[in-house]
Amino acid sequence: MHDIPRIVIAGTHSGCGKTTVARGLMQAFRKRGVCVQPFKVGPDFIDPSHHTAITGRISRNLDPFMMGEEGVKRTFLKASEGADIAIVEGVMGMFDGLDGGDIASTAHVMRIIRAPAILVVDVRGMSRSAHAVVSGFSSYSRDLDIRGVIFNRVGSPRHRAMIERESSLPVFGFIPRDTRLAVASRHLGLMMAFELTENTSPLDLVGESCDTGAIMRIAESAPPLAGESFSQECPRDSIRIGVAEDPAFCFYYQDNLDALRSAGAELVPFSPCREPLPDADAYYFGGGYPELHSRALSLSPCRAMLKTAADSGVPVFGECGGLLYLAESIVVEGCEFPMAGILPGNAEMTGKIQALGYSEGTFVSGPRLSIPGTSIRGHEFHYSTFHAAPDARFSVRLTRGKGIAAGQDGLYSHETIGVYTHSYFTGRFAEAVVDAALRYKKS
Repeated sequence: MHDIPRIVIAGTHSGCGKTTVARGLMQAFRKRGVCVQPFKVGPDFIDPSHHTAITGRISRNLDPFMMGEEGVKRTFLKASEGADIAIVEGVMGMFDGLDGGDIASTAHVMRIIRAPAILVVDVRGMSRSAHAVVSGFSSYSRDLDIRGVIFNRVGSPRHRAMIERESSLPVFGFIPRDTRLAVASRHLGLMMAFELTENTSPLDLVGESCDTGAIMRIAESAPPLAGESFSQECPRDSIRIGVAEDPAFCFYYQDNLDALRSAGAELVPFSPCREPLPDADAYYFGGGYPELHSRALSLSPCRAMLKTAADSGVPVFGECGGLLYLAESIVVEGCEFPMAGILPGNAEMTGKIQALGYSEGTFVSGPRLSIPGTSIRGHEFHYSTFHAAPDARFSVRLTRGKGIAAGQDGLYSHETIGVYTHSYFTGRFAEAVVDAALRYKKS
């Protein structure tokens, strides 16, 4: 049994201030010398980057759809080892899950990790009605442990006094409305933490406005959580996998990287924007913002070197932004930039979302990476379209999601596969990647 103090920061809806409150509490505890392990419910890459920057510990995603319930528990327990408190930022409204149901909702994750929650309520434009909202959430599902509420965007001392007159749950904070708490955003959401020279001192307002002592006591009251203990991984480091990591490619699930290491790989980070392609036995290009760095990518020596490597049979796997980089070219605001030219087709940025939601499918054919029958689960979120060549071959058939063309994903050529799906790696897929790299190395 594991006694991990933990608290979920849930919300009434997207935009109510969960991210601000979660970041503010993480910062408040860190400044008190508390070791904080951050988590994010759902498939988001951006909020975790801010958690990591504040806490100094890698934020992990908890997503029952992609990971399964046991996968959520395993990741939570493993990542929380050595931490004094785990703070879990929820997703959307507390009860909003897959297809309007419970699966992959904040409430679902609360049940899996047996965690109490604090509800964040945006009180702009209301006073006493806020308590009706709180009462509705607290009574909607009796098996959830909602301990209290934090009222966000309080307009004035008088506004606070009006709300304080009554409450159906304990109140752990009144956070004033303050524009300094906002984080810059763009088409895929908030900007990544590493892109900002952000002054996080405004977040001190959250800690000053909340009863952190009471919140810690609630976290400490969470019941023991059954689960296995974990030993230190000892990767063999016999296989080198180059991982593209720079502002153009920055969307990675840490569990995917850990899975590759557990399968025996040494990960070699590099920047396709600035550096030559490193010597490796396979390459992994995650999602990100290649459209914002298309000129640098087109001019970098990495592009031609990757084409040569792929043509010689080196395994390459690209997701979303990685898929665009593997294309022949990308069109951004009417300008066309040459890309790696490995996959037959061209990408084009559009002015609106082309896909948003979970995806699921099966590998049905393709190179060594794609073991027929292996499942793939993940998430799509992009503003681009991919115009595949008429004779394009696809390795993935989706049962959920759009993919590249009519439910087909996993465009491939040689030993290279590109998918729109931001996939959560199964152990079997990670082993397939390492095995493909090993076979190339021995060839």
